[in-house]
Amino acid sequence: MSESTNTSLKWNQGISRYQWTVLLIASLGWVFDVFEGQIFVASMRDAMPDLLGVDADNASVGSWNNIAFGFFLLGGAFGGVFFGVVSDRIGRSKTMVLTILFYSLFTCASAFAQAPWQMVVLRFLVAMGVGGEWAVAAAMVAEVMPTRSRSVMGSIFHSSSVFGTLLAAATVAMLIGNEAVNARIASAGWDPWRIGFAIGVLPALLTLWIRWKLHEPESWTRAQQRAAEDPSQKPGRLGDLFSSENLRSTIVGVTLATIGLVTFWGIHIYGKNALLRRAQQDALKVEEVVNPGADATSAESEKFQLEKAEALKKHAGEIKRNEMLSMTLNTIGGGLGLLFFGAISNRLGRRGAFILYHVVAFGAVILLFGWMLPNDSSPLLLACFLPVFGFFTLGMHAGYAVYFPELYPTRLRGTGAGFCFNMGRLGTAVAFFVFGFWILISPESQALWLSPLYLVGAVVVTFGRETRGEELLE
Repeated sequence: MSESTNTSLKWNQGISRYQWTVLLIASLGWVFDVFEGQIFVASMRDAMPDLLGVDADNASVGSWNNIAFGFFLLGGAFGGVFFGVVSDRIGRSKTMVLTILFYSLFTCASAFAQAPWQMVVLRFLVAMGVGGEWAVAAAMVAEVMPTRSRSVMGSIFHSSSVFGTLLAAATVAMLIGNEAVNARIASAGWDPWRIGFAIGVLPALLTLWIRWKLHEPESWTRAQQRAAEDPSQKPGRLGDLFSSENLRSTIVGVTLATIGLVTFWGIHIYGKNALLRRAQQDALKVEEVVNPGADATSAESEKFQLEKAEALKKHAGEIKRNEMLSMTLNTIGGGLGLLFFGAISNRLGRRGAFILYHVVAFGAVILLFGWMLPNDSSPLLLACFLPVFGFFTLGMHAGYAVYFPELYPTRLRGTGAGFCFNMGRLGTAVAFFVFGFWILISPESQALWLSPLYLVGAVVVTFGRETRGEELLE
């Protein structure tokens, strides 16, 4: 009995050095992939106000940030589908090099943006590489791992994303939240947030290791041979995702990804606001700035806004550190949720794991944004709850890396996984354009509005095919 079929082996037994190398390289690519996306999230209250020349709480900042998110998601959708098709046609390792170069170079270029529209365009281009890299890496990890290990390895791969988020949070906390470093950068004529984007060029070095170490999976090579003998088996044909044997999987996959991405960008990331809001309130109390209320005159309201802006500016470093602490706690919980998805899905099945995460996530959002923040819960309680919030609002994303590659045959694996995950970005982009242009509400209210989507996801996944314990389709 071969190691790949010996079910008596544990998930981590019999794994070759090359298979561990594939996991490490794919994970590093995903770490930097997420860093390039999250560096904007971590610095958006600094970058966009600077480009607009207004205060961070100005309504136009939120609108432009939502527009930037929307274009990022559109870029991810386009790049994910395009590079997914390319990977089925020219190979996983070659395409991974292209995607990493794409997101690295355009993130670096973002450091030189001079206007909001330039940042928006660059976010689109960065996202093309971001969306493509995930599709290629997820397919490759699934193809080189034995069946018994595939779900856990896929979860490890996707959970590595938290290091990208933590790296972004640490970078921004050091550049912006540290007054001494901030002052030195400013004295050199740079805006601190620009340095964070400039650092984004470093992942390009990873491409050298990829070209040196990785070769194409055997299943991909066999698929190319079959395609040469039978034109109907041509790889990377988008139309085949909608054939009778694949249509249900495609609909379920796209819907799950849409719900997951809408709730990630519209709910999960605003876990970082929990301690930020408390720090802002504390700053106003220390500076004795009191809101005159709805009955105030225009002069009183204008005075309050000026005093508020000055108080928040005075405590900007402390506020930024609390924002990054929230982001870190939220991300740590999310990372654990991602990591454990594989093991949970082995026990409950892929569909059972998705249902568990979606239902508990809905309750966690209602609890945090509907009760804890409005009732001024203590910073300690918020800090303890944020990892739980992150665990369930982010953890189901590992299911996309585990589940989507299992739904399609090798010749469509990159195309199918890339299409499902990244077409989900289109629905998310629409949501952000709506919140960017027409519905101007606080992030906390936005989270509550979007929370029922988790319940929709719990229902939709019941229509999907259960793939636990099955060999990958050839």
